[in-house]
Amino acid sequence: MGIVEYQQHRRDCHRKQAERASKIATIPQSYHYPLSPQERTILGKPIQELVQDVHKQVTRPVDILRAYGKVAIKAQEKTNCVTEMLFPEAEAWTKSEINLKGPLAGIPVSLKDSIQVAGFDISVGYSRNTGKPYTEDGPMVRLLKDAGAVPFVKTNLPTTLLSFESTNDVWGRCTNPHNSEYSPGGSTGGESALLAFGGSRIGIGSDVAGSVRVPAHFSGCYSLRCSTGRWPKVGMNTSMPGQEAVPSVFSPMARTLNDLTYFTRSLIQMKPWNYDYTVHPLAWREDVETEYKEKKRLRVGVMRTDGVVDPAPACARALDQVASALTAEGHDVYDVNPPSPYEALYLASQLLLSDGGKTFMSFFRTGEWNDRGAAQLMSYMRLPKPIKYVYYLWVKYVRGDHIWAGLLRDWHPKTALEYWQLVQKRETYKANFYKWWSEEGMDILICPPNATPALPHEAMHDAVSSCGYTFLFNLLDYSAGVMPVTHVDALKDQLPASFNFSQLNGVAKGAYKHYDAAKMAGLPVGVQVVGRRLEEEKVLAVMGRVEEALDRHGGRYELLEVE
Repeated sequence: MGIVEYQQHRRDCHRKQAERASKIATIPQSYHYPLSPQERTILGKPIQELVQDVHKQVTRPVDILRAYGKVAIKAQEKTNCVTEMLFPEAEAWTKSEINLKGPLAGIPVSLKDSIQVAGFDISVGYSRNTGKPYTEDGPMVRLLKDAGAVPFVKTNLPTTLLSFESTNDVWGRCTNPHNSEYSPGGSTGGESALLAFGGSRIGIGSDVAGSVRVPAHFSGCYSLRCSTGRWPKVGMNTSMPGQEAVPSVFSPMARTLNDLTYFTRSLIQMKPWNYDYTVHPLAWREDVETEYKEKKRLRVGVMRTDGVVDPAPACARALDQVASALTAEGHDVYDVNPPSPYEALYLASQLLLSDGGKTFMSFFRTGEWNDRGAAQLMSYMRLPKPIKYVYYLWVKYVRGDHIWAGLLRDWHPKTALEYWQLVQKRETYKANFYKWWSEEGMDILICPPNATPALPHEAMHDAVSSCGYTFLFNLLDYSAGVMPVTHVDALKDQLPASFNFSQLNGVAKGAYKHYDAAKMAGLPVGVQVVGRRLEEEKVLAVMGRVEEALDRHGGRYELLEVE
C-alpha cells in the first residue's frame, strides 16, 4: 500500500501543478501583455477610489481584474505564491454574481488556499484533498461577492498550517518577494508574498499562532488578527478540524493600511452574522474608530521582550522607531512587563497539539513532505516518556535551560483530564492578563511580531518554537495588527560583539541560529499593535496614528514597486 499510495501522491501533485500551468498558459493573451498606463493608474489607487469608479461606471471591473491579474502572474513566476487561478471564472462572475453596487464593487480579492470556492479544491497542501472540487461557495465567498469583491486567485501555504513557511508537495515552495532564499512567512505566506509584490490589494488568511501577522512582518504588508466571532470562519478547511482550544481565526490582509481598514470596515458593515453562525452580531463601531483617531494622548505600553527570545537588533530597532515616533507626537509611551508570556507559550502550545499531532498527521500520504518545524514537533512528541523525561532532566539541570526544559516536559498527547486542567489554567491566565492591562490603563500595546525578520527556507526545523510574540494574543483572543516599519540594515542591525549564542535558551538558539543582518539586508521588519478582545476598530485606528507619526518622524515604510 505504501508504494501505491506514494505513486498516487506524486500523480496528484503533478496533476495539480499541470492544471495551474495550463490555466496560466490558456488565459486570454491580454493578461500577458505589459501593463498599460491606464492599468498602472488602477494599480495605484486605494480600493475605495476604485469602488467609486466602478459605482460611477468610470472603470469596468474586468479592467481592474486584468490589471491585478497581470501582476499576480508575475508574482507567481517570481515567488510561486498562487495555487488556484480563477481568472476566467472571475471574469464571468463580474457579469452575473458580483454585486457591483456593494462597498467592494469590482475589487479583486485573493484567498488563502483553505477557503471554499465553488468548482475548486481546498487542498491545504495535502495531495489527498485534491480532485475534490466543492459544489458551492462557502459563506465567506458568498459574503465577498455580495459586497462586490471578485475572488481571483487562491494562495500558497504549508501542509500543516503550523509553520512560518509556506511549502508543500502539491504546489511547491513559496518564496519571499524581497529575497528568494527566505520564507514569505506562514501559514498565509502565499497571500503575503502576493500582496507585497503588488499582485493583489486585499486578501484573506487564517491565524492560529501568528499566521497572518508573521507573513505580514516577513513580506512587508499589513494584516489584522481579528478576535473570534468578528470575522467569518465557516466554509474553510484546516489541518486540525475540531481544534478549538486556541481557535484559528480568518482575518484580513492588505497591501496598505488604508486598504486594510476599508476592507475590514466594509465587510463587517455587510453584517457577516447573516452568513455565518459563528459571527457575533456586532456592528462596526464608528464611534470607537473616531475616538482613537482623534484622542490627543494615547497610553502606549511597549513590550520589549517576551522573556523567551529577545528581539534581534532589526526587530528591536523597528520597535524603537515606532515608540520614538509616538513619543515625539506627545503620547504617553512606556515599557511594560505583562504576566509571563512564557506561561502563555507553554499553555498555547500544549493546548494546540493536545491530540499529540494525530489530526494533522492523519492527512499525510506515504512519502509526503512534512514541514520541517512540524516534523520537529512530532519527533519530540513521539519520544517514549522515560527517554523524554531523562532528556528534560538533562536540559534543565545539566544545560541549565529552564525555558526549553519546561516546554519539553509535558510534550505528549493529553488525556481529557489533562486537557481540562490546561483549559482552566488558560482561563486563569486570561483573567490575570485582563486585570493587569486594566491596572496599567493602556490604550494599546506594541511589540515585535517575531524575534527575527524572515527566516531562510527550512529554518523552521530550528525556530518552530519561537512564536511567542504572536501566539500570546491567540491564547488571549486579542485583536492584533501588524504593519511594516523598516528594512533590515546590514550595518545597523548586526549582532553586538558581546552577543553570546551559547548562553541562549533552546528556543532562542533556534531563532538566532539563522539571524544574519548582512544576508537579511533589505528584508521587511514590522511592529505589532495590540488591543484587547473585539477591539478591531481601535487597533486599526491606532495603526493609522502610528503610520502618521512615522510620516513625521523617521519615514513611512516603502512598499515594493509594482513591476
